[in-house]
Amino acid sequence: MISMPDDDEFALGDGTADSEATVSCPYCGASNDIALDAGGGADQDYVQDCEICCRPWRLRVLFGPEGHAHVSAELLD
Repeated sequence: MISMPDDDEFALGDGTADSEATVSCPYCGASNDIALDAGGGADQDYVQDCEICCRPWRLRVLFGPEGHAHVSAELLD
C-alpha cells in the first residue's frame, strides 16, 4: 500500500504544484532541466548529477503554499 501525505501535511492551494525547473550547475554553469515531485514534501534536499559535467551537487527544493517551487543547486560540502 502506498502512503500519501494528507492535506494538513502538505497543502498545495489549488492542488497544482510545479513539476519541473531549470537550474544551473554550480560547477560548469550548464542549464539542467529537472523533474520535481511535490509528493516528496514541502522541503526537499538531495544530490543530483549535472547532465553535462556529471559532477554531483546538492539540490534544494522548497514548495510554497501555492505549489510554486524555489530550486537551488549548491556545491557539495
